[in-house]
Amino acid sequence: EVQLQASGGGLVQAGGSLRLSCAASGFTFDDYAIGWFRQAPGKEREGVSCISSGEGTTYYADSVKGRFTISSASAENTVYLQMNSLKPEDSAVYYCAANKGEPLCYVGWYDYWGQGTLVTVSS
Repeated sequence: EVQLQASGGGLVQAGGSLRLSCAASGFTFDDYAIGWFRQAPGKEREGVSCISSGEGTTYYADSVKGRFTISSASAENTVYLQMNSLKPEDSAVYYCAANKGEPLCYVGWYDYWGQGTLVTVSS
């Protein structure tokens, strides 16, 4: 069965860094796009960064460009999100998701979702 597990969240001070991991199993990793999404209290879930696991094509939301980096470790069936220069407004539950095809970065396109990991950035 398709399984996705997000991890690596925690509490960090503004300006700090976190590295999130999305461990995938149950499907051919390189045939799928993996996306990171986040949802803060009172807000809709939004795309953060997405990647084509096989090709490496990436997308970043404007709000995180220059601060976040997505990468894929195919041999480990894992996608990472390196988050630097974190801001309080980055605080949210971060989810990873998967679907076949190009790394489109909107919620409705993804079929498979993992459990979220909480990121809290203090000022």
